[in-house]
Amino acid sequence: MKLSPERAAQEDYWLDADQQQTWRHLVALMLTLPAALEGDLQRTAGLTMFEYLVLANLSEADDATLRMTELACRASSSLSRLSHVVSRLAKRGWVLKRPCTKDGRVSEVVLTEAGRTMVVQAAPDHARRVRELVIEPLTQRQLKALGDSAAAVVERIAQRNGAPTALA
Repeated sequence: MKLSPERAAQEDYWLDADQQQTWRHLVALMLTLPAALEGDLQRTAGLTMFEYLVLANLSEADDATLRMTELACRASSSLSRLSHVVSRLAKRGWVLKRPCTKDGRVSEVVLTEAGRTMVVQAAPDHARRVRELVIEPLTQRQLKALGDSAAAVVERIAQRNGAPTALA
């Protein structure tokens, strides 16, 4: 039976059985993995996953300092969301927000010594949990394919949004 052009266009939107299964597995992963990692971070360090990402990115930066825009990119966040989290972290004494030393029109975030201590204490438990949940169940080949696949999807989303990605 020949489909009308309108019906044929609609048919192109449906996923085949393999695509549907892959999509459902991905949705399950997107929902369960962040909850598992966040639950552990909350229990062991009193941090949300996003707070941990902010602290970790700062700890890896030169002089433990990043411009807000760069930190937002690295943490896959909007500036608005990041600003709220930076305010919370500053109240805890873990970061400082100040005018950028090279360009006073923008803000930068600096990891304090207390913030460095927090991320250093939280990192081993977090790394163990990531290893347990993500690394150990996969072969090297599967791990590489997962990383490549995730990078391709993140890149497509960034292109669509006209935004840079933090992927190396």
